[in-house]
Amino acid sequence: MKKLWLFILFLALASPIVRAQDTLILKQDKPVETVTVKNRKHSPKKATWLALIPSAGQAYNHKFWKMPIVYAGFGATGFFAIRNANDYHLYRDAFDYKTGVHTDVSDAAKEEAAKYTEDNLITLRDYYRSNMELCWILAAAWYIIQIIDANVDAHFFYYDVSDDLTLQIEPQWNTITYDKNLGYSNNIGLTLKLNF
Repeated sequence: MKKLWLFILFLALASPIVRAQDTLILKQDKPVETVTVKNRKHSPKKATWLALIPSAGQAYNHKFWKMPIVYAGFGATGFFAIRNANDYHLYRDAFDYKTGVHTDVSDAAKEEAAKYTEDNLITLRDYYRSNMELCWILAAAWYIIQIIDANVDAHFFYYDVSDDLTLQIEPQWNTITYDKNLGYSNNIGLTLKLNF
């Protein structure tokens, strides 16, 4: 029982010292060596790897408010890609039915084939196909943007945005030595110092 109390007392006394120190000094028979213990840092590499899963990098960076934005971007691009894909398939089937390539198509495709000419069906088919492809490209770009965002946020995780933004404007007067042709020349100017 005494050993348990001594161990608890040792842990209670040693834990603040271990947490507060950045360097440890090891004393041996040899000269004193200083070993620096690195604090655990927020890793941009880890944030980038986690961002391969959509919004996991934003969660790692503690930017939880960005997670719904990431999913909304994927939802919007996915919704429009699927909607344009359905229209593309409809007009493709209608064109195939109109030209006699396929006869077993949906009733909606048969109705569209009856409404439009072959040229109109080709135009509509190509229009919805290009929109579908554009939406998938935008979804891929959104995926890459959220990975880049997680990486940049991880790099600026410890960046201190202070309220102390000051601009100091000071006049400056420099006298330059005597020149045979010009005489004494003076420079007048302003020095701007911005602290942030």
